[in-house]
Amino acid sequence: MNGSSIAAGALLAALIFTPPAGAAKKSYSEVGGTVFRDPGLALPGAKVEIFLEGTVKNKKLQETESNYRGEFLFRVPGVGSTYLVRASLKGFSPAEKEATVHSANEHVDVNLVLSPVKK
Repeated sequence: MNGSSIAAGALLAALIFTPPAGAAKKSYSEVGGTVFRDPGLALPGAKVEIFLEGTVKNKKLQETESNYRGEFLFRVPGVGSTYLVRASLKGFSPAEKEATVHSANEHVDVNLVLSPVKK
């Protein structure tokens, strides 16, 4: 490989990985945690939803399922906002908690405990 092809490769890489002029760099935060079942064991497979509070009918932003360790994670805009996190699973009473993101690059931890439905 000669010097001109190395320079051309470096220029191409710079063009590909450089954001366009004027492109705003977006910052994000995370809202995540664990879903537990009463009396404190991790609960995999729960539906977890996140809503933006203060909007009409609390607009649902995202939905996921808790993993095998009961964990979940949402990536949200890094601006001051309050979210409602709700978890549900058949056979359990749903649970919800508020999570407030104050600034960019913040991680807010939310743990939810679902109790079995009494028959």
